[in-house]
Amino acid sequence: MTRVLFVCLGNICRSPMAHGIFAHEVAQRGLGDRFEVDSAGTAAYHAGEDPDPRSMAVLRKHGIGLRHASRQVTDADFARFDLLLAMDRSNEKNLLARCPAPLRDRVRMMLEPVGGGEVGDPYYGGADGFDRNFRELTEASRAWIERLT
Repeated sequence: MTRVLFVCLGNICRSPMAHGIFAHEVAQRGLGDRFEVDSAGTAAYHAGEDPDPRSMAVLRKHGIGLRHASRQVTDADFARFDLLLAMDRSNEKNLLARCPAPLRDRVRMMLEPVGGGEVGDPYYGGADGFDRNFRELTEASRAWIERLT
């Protein structure tokens, strides 16, 4: 089983959206028994909260359901997950600062398999940012699944 953790700052916008998309894509391919998927934030600003309603609306629009309460990354996550996918360089830096040296190769960027870059934070913007995130995260999720299988 491959365990994948999606990580952004507060775990209410990008990382839960990635979590939902990846889990959906895995299920569509009949690979649900080969992956464990979760998401977390590098900060605890929204611990225990539901994902942002705008993220949930985009997921629902595409037929994807998700039940998730925001949580912060724990030290145990670095050993538990095979891959920790950061949405941007700031969160990658925060993960690497906490990650034990022998496990640092597990921390990667979400958009790595589709040319790199960052998944922009849509929190302070409009619905178009969430739609853009959905497109980017779907493309990257599909590429990660191909790479991991």
